[in-house]
Amino acid sequence: MRMRGRIRLVGAAASAAVLAPLAVWAWPDQDDGETGPPPVPTDLRDRDPKATPEARQVYAMLANLENTARRGRPSRTVIGQHVELHNERYNAQYGDYRGTKPPGYYYRKARDITGRLPGFVELDLGPGYGQPGWAVGRSRSYSGDWPGCRRHWGYVEDAVDLAVGVWAGLPRAAADGSYRPSGTHRECATGAEMSLPHNGGAPAGLVGFSFHQPYPGSPVKGFPQTLHRNSPAAKDPRWFARVVSRGTTEHRDLLRDLAYLADHLGYLADQGVPVLLRPYHEMNTAPGRGFWWSGQDPAAFRKLWHVTYDYLVHRRGLHNLIFVWAPNSWHSSYGREPGPYYPGGRYVDIVGVDDYSDTPAEPFGGGTWTEVWFRGLETYRRPRIVSESFHVPLNAAQPKTLVRTPWVLWTVWGQALSYDNVSEPRKKNTTDDVKRTYHSSRVITAQDFA
Repeated sequence: MRMRGRIRLVGAAASAAVLAPLAVWAWPDQDDGETGPPPVPTDLRDRDPKATPEARQVYAMLANLENTARRGRPSRTVIGQHVELHNERYNAQYGDYRGTKPPGYYYRKARDITGRLPGFVELDLGPGYGQPGWAVGRSRSYSGDWPGCRRHWGYVEDAVDLAVGVWAGLPRAAADGSYRPSGTHRECATGAEMSLPHNGGAPAGLVGFSFHQPYPGSPVKGFPQTLHRNSPAAKDPRWFARVVSRGTTEHRDLLRDLAYLADHLGYLADQGVPVLLRPYHEMNTAPGRGFWWSGQDPAAFRKLWHVTYDYLVHRRGLHNLIFVWAPNSWHSSYGREPGPYYPGGRYVDIVGVDDYSDTPAEPFGGGTWTEVWFRGLETYRRPRIVSESFHVPLNAAQPKTLVRTPWVLWTVWGQALSYDNVSEPRKKNTTDDVKRTYHSSRVITAQDFA
């Protein structure tokens, strides 16, 4: 069945903001008499009455795709790509050749392979790169914690600029009110010339951010500080409870981290950019493993989510956010049943899974690849996504993945997109696999947003 169709975008100007694209998607009916799993809510205002029009329409699109799948009709999946900008820019051992990469290398890589850009890009405002503090320096006007002109912090600027560029187009008119509308600049800390991947100046899809947050109070910001074993939680079982308890030093440290996050998300809100925000992922890993927020008492984790939500939405007034809850794949010794960690429908818009438990050649439990997670998330009544995977969904071993499990969105993790990486993971996707996915009529790429 031929399914590819263009998702129309129109510009909507607001004062000095970017001409942010507003999608013209049909608002799905709640009840058309068909049987199947209960439909998901379709209006983001059910969770946030002040949700921006852009965020509402992005959510409506994803909810529409989910409800189409729940009715048993042929649906489509937005293909996403996570971009590890800190590794691309500073880690010569990362990626499919030795040497540092230009920012957005793996966003661009999809087009190099297939001629098409992803329909979704996820970036990260953490974890830092082994540098002290949140790199307060020569800041932008909106942020006292912006990591301007500090070595190994320029990737954060590139992440935010690339997010605007994907949503609104890159390059853009010089007077559009955004920062670096050309996408090119000289980094002041190193003098290096940087250039983000252009997409022809037209809207190129949806954007999201994860937040690999080093533990609150960590003097150095880097990936090792995100891990449970390197956090105070490893030695002090009461530390996490203090993080989520008002009035403690640890709680003030948490709010300082969230202020850094909010400053950057606030800039995107000012530019009319809706963001799929995916904090505190893989919270259901076994105690002592994974991130500092993982394997904790479920009630304390839910409190952490609620504190974060309240700070971002109510205290900082960010209404451009679509909240994504993404446990690790479960039914194994590493990942536990995620239900107790669910913060509740008042705080979550999308549910996902970081799936590293099975492979296309050897699906978990011997069943259909990814189906155990797809069915397991159905009862949450939210759009379902694969939030992280080493694999593209359509490959030689599993060419019908999106027929059997019509996920709303599927994001490939960083360097795993390429077939033969210099460092692990290796040989996850062939060139034919990537082309098969990006050229499928069931897949939404950037060209569908133009």
